[in-house]
Amino acid sequence: MSHFTIRDAIRWGSALTAAALLALYAGLASAEPLTTAALEKWLAGYERAWESRDPARAAELFTPNALYREMPFEAPKAGQAGIREYWSSVTADQRDINFKSQVVAVNGQTGVAHWSAIFTTPSTGARVELDGMFLLTFDANGRCTELREWWHLKP
Repeated sequence: MSHFTIRDAIRWGSALTAAALLALYAGLASAEPLTTAALEKWLAGYERAWESRDPARAAELFTPNALYREMPFEAPKAGQAGIREYWSSVTADQRDINFKSQVVAVNGQTGVAHWSAIFTTPSTGARVELDGMFLLTFDANGRCTELREWWHLKP
């Protein structure tokens, strides 16, 4: 009759832990890192969505559970539905939109980009100029899981 000792349990536990960590690492290692070209492609999609004021197109750039953080002290817009709703309201009074962006850095699944936008608001006739930064995280399929932005309005 064989006995299963505490030492055997530790060995099995260590082996199972190592196997789990290897499986996790293999999953992470198989995810292709974000490239500058992939981030530029995503930013071009963002540009098309904003310039056409298309909330559905904007939402498709994000994963179903993405977080969109426009302001650091406000709750994020959550999921594609929250992003679509936000875009529907924020772009409603914008016309003649001109969005430009430039990749600053890419590391792993994270990208940083500088952006600027100029548009008019028909309700006031104002010309608005914004300058901002994106901190973006992506999934393996190239969709954004989290957007954080900081922007300033030109006086």
